[in-house]
Amino acid sequence: MDLLRSLPLGLYLEQPVTWLHHLDSRVKFFWLMSFLAAPLLANPYWRVILAVLLVLLTLSAAIPLRVWRQQMGWLLMLSFFVFVVALFAPDGLDVSPQPRLPALADNLKFAQPTSYNYVLYHLHQGLLNLTITRRSLDLAIRVSTLLFTVIYSSTLFLLTTAPEEITAGLESLMRPLRRFNIPVTEIALTLTLSLRFIPLVLEEVQNLARSVRTRAINWQKLGIRKSLQVWLMVSERLLENLLLRAEQIASAMTVRGFTSPNEHRVQWHHLRLRWGDWVALVSLVLFWGARLIWGGMVS
Repeated sequence: MDLLRSLPLGLYLEQPVTWLHHLDSRVKFFWLMSFLAAPLLANPYWRVILAVLLVLLTLSAAIPLRVWRQQMGWLLMLSFFVFVVALFAPDGLDVSPQPRLPALADNLKFAQPTSYNYVLYHLHQGLLNLTITRRSLDLAIRVSTLLFTVIYSSTLFLLTTAPEEITAGLESLMRPLRRFNIPVTEIALTLTLSLRFIPLVLEEVQNLARSVRTRAINWQKLGIRKSLQVWLMVSERLLENLLLRAEQIASAMTVRGFTSPNEHRVQWHHLRLRWGDWVALVSLVLFWGARLIWGGMVS
């Protein structure tokens, strides 16, 4: 299961149990939705604050260095790369200014009434032409922080919440939909099976990758056409193995009496709000209050 341990995103941390683990899954789900929605129509300062807040949450939870370095390291590098590319890329504005003064006054020089300057940095040496404008800086901050916030907030949620807790919390939140004859329990059971099926998919991919590696295939001699045929055979084998695993799971559930979710249900977690959950909910209200007051777009 080396692939599962080396997968940088989406793993559940069983040990050590942090204070984030003790929070109710529904409370963490509300916080996750807040981190996904708060960057919308927010100013760059608020977006940077969200990224810093996620880092502080990770540090305050005392998550081991090996875990958060693996979870956050590559994402920080990707966000920094996106920031640099967007910073020096053209800002997309193609403005053709029109003179507002008569032609006779073109030679007159007027002093700039304010210290405002649209171009923040410009370097032109030979073939090197780098320009940083206010719009490119704003765009770089928006794109890089949004990428980090969206991906890492979801990763931190999955890191501290067991799959059974996620499905139990979603089922509890979707319970009012039963009035509209929506099969909430069936949806929760399907989601549970899907989350449990992901490690099986990764295991099959790892086994097939090892089988191809042990055969020491010379891809250069095969050529493009035969290489594609080999990978097509591997893909077909992967699909067959996954369908076989799915059939085995279905047979095991049928033997154990899982004819319908309502008749044979197993409660993995009993959801109950504790004092820490109420503190997190109050903090969420304060979070959105700060977002509405200080996080809006700067006109």
